[in-house]
Amino acid sequence: MNFCLTVSIKFSMRLLMNKLPLETRVQILTLLCEGSSMRSISRVTGVSINTVTKLLVDAGAACAEYHDETVRNVEAKRVQCDEIWSFCYAKANHVLGAKAAPDNAGDVWTWTALDADSKLIITWLVGPRVKDAAYSFMYDLNLRLGTSPVQITTDGLKSYVAPIWETFGESVDFAQLIKLYGPAPKGVHRYSPPQCIGTVKQPVFGNPDPAHISTSFVERQNLTMRMQMRRFTRLTNGFSKKFENHCHALAIYFVWYNWMRIHKTLRVTPAMAAGLTDTLLNWSDVVGMIDNRELEAKIHRAERPIGVRR
Repeated sequence: MNFCLTVSIKFSMRLLMNKLPLETRVQILTLLCEGSSMRSISRVTGVSINTVTKLLVDAGAACAEYHDETVRNVEAKRVQCDEIWSFCYAKANHVLGAKAAPDNAGDVWTWTALDADSKLIITWLVGPRVKDAAYSFMYDLNLRLGTSPVQITTDGLKSYVAPIWETFGESVDFAQLIKLYGPAPKGVHRYSPPQCIGTVKQPVFGNPDPAHISTSFVERQNLTMRMQMRRFTRLTNGFSKKFENHCHALAIYFVWYNWMRIHKTLRVTPAMAAGLTDTLLNWSDVVGMIDNRELEAKIHRAERPIGVRR
């Protein structure tokens, strides 16, 4: 038996000995994606909050890696983009007065790009609502699309215009759906959003089809995100306390949304509708991804020459 195989077997046995049972890890991941708080999951499953946190981090890293490797060459014809607001540790106007606020405290925006036909989340980005973030977002979106001509629709955010032009150039049809709002609510309704009183379809460049200038699908997905994840619930104390954990929770959610959740209209998962897979994933598969990543990392460390540090 060669060295690599021996190391692999030993580390596999050690991993199995030090891990929670598969059923418990599946239960924790299911509860995380069903909107339960981490402390309630700790109470329900009988494991420590540190164990729940570690599984969140491990699953988030595995899911982000899986999405990055798998969502490629998506032949989308119509892409809708939007941003959804949340905050980490404290709202932006409370950060200065907050005690021991971390560097990433404040408003956090999740940028999402959705294929209007398959409902697949092609890419996402977590960060501020600024032009630099839009450049990174559009650059990654371009890397994941196939060769089909594409029409992109966004909201009226001006930060989209230059990044889309510089990333896609003349190969894309781009339009913005600008919403018109009434006066902001006052009194007991001050936390409610202003009423939308109309929209304006604004072609920006290319030749976008007016019938498909819409952000309805991506906004509906944003509602699913806000309803599904406790961290996005308004007027509660369920918001994220650490930016990194916020990103991990999103990575888990997007794998669930793309590969596990049967879309009620399509009757398949978005990944199936987009032609990326013909298999329905489950949480056991995510646990397998976590174990494989840890095993590969341990084998890689074991194969380093003695005395070499990296």
